[in-house]
Amino acid sequence: MTMGTSTQGAELAHGTPAWHDDATVVVVGSGAAGLMAAVELAGAGVDTMVLSRGRVTDSSTDWAQGGLAAVWSDQDSPDLHVSDTLTAGAGLCAEDSVRILVNEAPAALRRLIELGAVFDKDRTGGIDLHLEGGHHARRILHAGGDQSGHEVERTLVQCVADAVDGPLSVREGVRAVDLLVDAQGRCNGVRALDAQGRLGEVRAASVILATGGISQLWTTSTNPPVATGDGLAMAWRAGAVLSDLEFMQFHPTILVVPADHRIPGDRGVLISEAVRGEGAFLIDHRGTRVMAGLHPLADLAPRDVVSAAEHAHMARTGERNLFLDATAFGAQAWEHKFPSILAMCRERGVDPVTEPIPVRPGAHYHCGGVRADMDGRTSIEGLFAIGEVACTGVQGANRLASNSLTEGLTMGRRVARLIATGKGVPTGPASGGDAARRQLPPQDPALFDAVRRTMTAAGSVLRDARGLDNARRALADRATPAGTLTNATLDATNAAQVAELLLAAAALRRESRGSHRRSDFTERSAQWQCHQDWSLDAHGLPEMTIRTIGHEQAPERSAA
Repeated sequence: MTMGTSTQGAELAHGTPAWHDDATVVVVGSGAAGLMAAVELAGAGVDTMVLSRGRVTDSSTDWAQGGLAAVWSDQDSPDLHVSDTLTAGAGLCAEDSVRILVNEAPAALRRLIELGAVFDKDRTGGIDLHLEGGHHARRILHAGGDQSGHEVERTLVQCVADAVDGPLSVREGVRAVDLLVDAQGRCNGVRALDAQGRLGEVRAASVILATGGISQLWTTSTNPPVATGDGLAMAWRAGAVLSDLEFMQFHPTILVVPADHRIPGDRGVLISEAVRGEGAFLIDHRGTRVMAGLHPLADLAPRDVVSAAEHAHMARTGERNLFLDATAFGAQAWEHKFPSILAMCRERGVDPVTEPIPVRPGAHYHCGGVRADMDGRTSIEGLFAIGEVACTGVQGANRLASNSLTEGLTMGRRVARLIATGKGVPTGPASGGDAARRQLPPQDPALFDAVRRTMTAAGSVLRDARGLDNARRALADRATPAGTLTNATLDATNAAQVAELLLAAAALRRESRGSHRRSDFTERSAQWQCHQDWSLDAHGLPEMTIRTIGHEQAPERSAA
């Protein structure tokens, strides 16, 4: 599939817009990052519009279980949180960005509490703190035991509802198609499909991408159906710089539903890291501990380590899944600490109170994304990226558990402050119209399923050169123009563009680091302690540039 042949970038072929709207700021996405930005912008009196592809609650945030990481007790310290994050990131974190996150995380969570969030308390009435994999201290704030993301989403959605009579508006069922870019290379709005499938445009001085991740590119995913890589694909077509695309984190413990309880289209059930934090451990079909002796933290090792160990064990033994044994908890602990996980497992034929949970790794979180600084600034003026769609250097090659919601909230507050003070709004005279961009046809909906099968086979936990090359050729061969812009053709088009870039980045990185594992290059290489930045070259073709450690901040802005 060809992605652009013009120095001005590309866009999907479209007809005449049927509707128009405008706002000072458009926020694309309604998870923690996007809603926090919108709430803070509205509080500052900035005219803000939120576009939500489905319902405002359709986000990975609402599905998140584990919690939010922040230094909250005297037994913890910012330096320790920084150290744990850098260790998990496998040498590719931007330490300056990590320190911003760690230092501002407590304030971001206090702000969330001020907005109405209720976190679980311990016996003394203080905030109860969980321990999760990769952390050396209890620093995970949680709500409802394992309903932390839902509490974050509930809080922010209520704040949005309270603000809609003011400078904030929300349009549900409106899916962004492409970013609008003017002749000076500045982002000045979005093109979108409304709930009736009509094409329209929203003009804005600033656009904030908060579209989440790409986990629906695999058949087993912990994310909702909206996680198809829309933000990455739109930013790519507009000419933004993308970075670290090869680093896809696979969560080690996704429920394998027994055959007699499988329902087509059923959500993937994630068994939170916090379950292992409370003492659960992985075993094989013979009851042997899988992680024993493989890492100093054993079952609490970083996710990339655990997922790789699971994959290797299953490949060696031929087992299709492993088990997470939490039967020692007892019914009371399960019902108090992890009620949602318990209910979802029981609904699918597994009772964690009395039997080990069948699990295997599944697509969870993309550590790469649109290259941005911690204020969300990207290489395109007027375009910001926050949350999972952004690559700030905080996550490195592998995200530390529960840093993601915290990063989204922190970035949401920071980008709102920047824009509210006028620093994020483009200045200068009107540009004289939109940039001319190459028109690309939408792809046939059948390509979406082909992407998912291909990525699952070749782009999952363990990769090799032959599989990656075959996967790229297979997707190129399956590309078939559809001619009509619909939700189904958008799924196929965006997923295929992101998959092509990820496979190319994975093929070039000839080492195993963090969440990127190669069976043909099993060791970490000092030569590859660097970032891959992807952009469009002078001919509109994909171009990769190596960026060394220490240069992680957003690049100088350039025309699209």
